[in-house]
Order: sequence, then structure tokens, then C-alpha cells
Amino acid sequence: MTNQHMLRLEPGTDAAWKLSGTDAGRFSLANEYLAYLADRNYSPRTVRAYGYDLLAFCRWLVSQDLELAAVTVETVLDFMRFCRLTPIEGRPANVLSMTGRRLDRYSATTINHRLAALSGMFAFRSMREPELHSPIPSGREARRVSAEERNALLGHLIRPKKRSELRLRQQRMLPRALDRRETADLLSSLRTWRDRAIAGLMLLSGLRSGEVLTLDVTDIDIGTRWVRVLGKGGKERRVPLDIEVAGLIQTYLLLERPESDCARLFLVAKGPNRGQSLTPAGLRTVFRYHRIKSGVLAGHPHALRHTFGTAMAEAGVDLAVMQALLGHAHVDTTARYIHLAPAHVKAEFDAARTRLRTRT
Repeated sequence: MTNQHMLRLEPGTDAAWKLSGTDAGRFSLANEYLAYLADRNYSPRTVRAYGYDLLAFCRWLVSQDLELAAVTVETVLDFMRFCRLTPIEGRPANVLSMTGRRLDRYSATTINHRLAALSGMFAFRSMREPELHSPIPSGREARRVSAEERNALLGHLIRPKKRSELRLRQQRMLPRALDRRETADLLSSLRTWRDRAIAGLMLLSGLRSGEVLTLDVTDIDIGTRWVRVLGKGGKERRVPLDIEVAGLIQTYLLLERPESDCARLFLVAKGPNRGQSLTPAGLRTVFRYHRIKSGVLAGHPHALRHTFGTAMAEAGVDLAVMQALLGHAHVDTTARYIHLAPAHVKAEFDAARTRLRTRT
């Protein structure tokens, strides 16, 4: 029997996830930590993501015949080396990215995410048992603090948290926006009012796919053209609603939305699940179909949000306003879109060169 069969991740009670299987008893700390995250009101998706990170680590410990209590810095280094060198099943081994990295290996982002899960679990253990130190060494301070810490009463006294010295260097990739032709081709392939309204909310209001799927009918105020959005971390914000998108939503509600007791705005229209809330998997299926149909292979849901951010940057919208519209916790994230505004950057560059020429 393989390690995968001896240890697996399953949904527990409420928002908690847990490790189960033959070897689950050896890793009670992991389950206690996941339950702790759920008790702290972390979203089920976050708890699930941390659960899979810990599952990978615990499976590796089983293969090495090690216990959590015996984990040292050297053990963590060995695990990171394993993550970096082990091929991913189903990925082509002979394909390289433009940077020369093999595509059948885990990315630095994935490995750092696993490291963060381990760091959190061992910090949780140290909180309960101070005599047990974490095997994850702390390094230099992070570049920023969270929005909640920064806006607190004594936020000016908060110092950034220290990150682990084991973190891998990550490439800072700019978001990929769709150009006008790609946007037009993708939108023209959409046939239902529901799909057009979903795309419109992402493209013209900058909503995330998860935010679109959690919208209730009562969150849309077509008269005043506002949308109440529940974003990451349970942060609520109000976003202006474009008049064209308001028309699409109104037509969808009048002509296409199935009768249902479900409060969600966007529902499944056909099949045995008709009238139930549209799921993330269902939304991915919709966009996968239309990407192939339109030939716009970059037309992922989040690409529409990136296109919105780029358009706002090119229009010269204030950075603080863009942050509020996009629901970013840190202005650094919003600032990435400034680099995606080539027209604005080129205009400023040409203006600066003109001023320099007139001085000489």
C-alpha cells in the first residue's frame, strides 16, 4: 500500500479539514493546527490549502520513517530538496519554461507555501508548549505588515513579521492582461446572459471569480448601480456597477435565472443541478470551453480582472482608488498594474525626454 492510501485529506466538521488514514494518528498535531485555523475563522479554502501542504509533508515523513517530534532544520531542508527535485506526475519532463526551468517540477511559490504551512504548524506547537522551539529558522523581516495590523490603534508600533531564512527566491511576474482583440473574441463567444454578466463583472468591475460566485441577488443594486462584494478574508467592499453590466444582470434575472430557493445570483441553468449555486468547477468549465471556442487561450477568469486593473492604470486612476476597487489588502499589489500601463508609461517617458531636450 502506498503512502497516498495510508494518509489523505478529508473534510471535517464546519470549516475544518483533517488528515485521515492508517498513519493519521502519528500526525495529530497537523489536525489540531487545521482545527485551530478553522476556529480562527480562516476560510475553508485556506484551511484546505494548508491541509494539502501538510499532507505532502506528512506523507514524506512516512516515506522516511520519521515522526513530527523528530523534525529538525535539516529535516525541513531535506523535504524542500525533495519538493524541488521530485518530478510531478503527468507533467512533460522535456519541456522548459522561457527561463529554463523544467515544467515537471514544483515552483518556488508552491514550495514556499508548503514552508509557510510548516512554519505555522510549528509556531502553533510552540505557542502551546514554549519549551519546544520551531525547526523553521526565522530570517529578515517581511517588507510589509497586514492591513489589520497597520490600521489598528497602535499600528504605528507594529513591526513586520520575520520570514523564514529557508524561503526560496521567487520571480515577480506581472499580471497578464488581454488585449482588445482577445477581449472582443472571448466575449463574443459567450451566448448566455449569465455568462455575459459574469464576464462583465470581472472585466468592468474587477471582481475575482470567487467573489462573483458568492454574490447574492440582494447584493446587486441595479437602480443605484452598486455591488456589495465579500472579498478575501471576509472583507466587504462596495464596487460601482457599469451600466452595461447592470443591463446584463437585469436581463439574466428576468429571462434566464431558474426559479430557486437559493439566494446566490448565478445558478446552474441545466442538468440535474439546475437551480443550485454555480460552483468554481462549473465556472472553470465554462471558461475552458469558451477559451477553446474563441481561440483566446489566455482567457482565464482572472485575466479579465487583470484587464480591468490595466485599463484603470492606463486611464490614470489614482492608486488608492484602484486599491479600493480591486479589494487589495496592500497597495504594493495594486502598484503592479502601473507597470502594465505601457501607454501611460510611454507618454510620461516622451514628456520627460521632451523637457530634457528643451533644456539643452
